[in-house]
Amino acid sequence: MAHLGISAIWADAVFVSGLQRSDELSAAQVRQAVGAAIRAFGCSGCAGRVAQEFGDRPETAVIRMRWARGVAREAFADPPPGPGPGADASGLLTIRPRLPAKQASGSLGISWSEPARSAAGGKG
Repeated sequence: MAHLGISAIWADAVFVSGLQRSDELSAAQVRQAVGAAIRAFGCSGCAGRVAQEFGDRPETAVIRMRWARGVAREAFADPPPGPGPGADASGLLTIRPRLPAKQASGSLGISWSEPARSAAGGKG
C-alpha cells in the first residue's frame, strides 16, 4: 500500500470537494472543505476518487489537480488562526482515519493546531 504525504492528502481532498476554481476561497473555507472530504471519504477514498477521475477524464483531471495542489498549499501554508477576537475556529483541522468500529477507540490520527499561548501573549 502506498503512503501519501499530508500535502498530497490535502490536495486529493480539495480535488474531490465541491470547491470550484471560480470560487473566491479563504484558507478557512478550504480547510473546512478538506476536513469534510476526508471525514466523508477517508484519505484512501479521496485518493481513489482522484484516480477514478484521472481514468475517466485525464485532461480535465490534470487541470483540477494542479489547481487543487495550489489551493491546498496556500490554505495550509500558515497555521490556522487560534481562537480569539475575529478568529474562525472552523479553520482548525483534525484528520482521523476511518476505522472499523472495533478499532475506532484508538488514538491514531493527525491533529494540527496552533501551539497554546501563555497569558503574557508568548508561545507557551
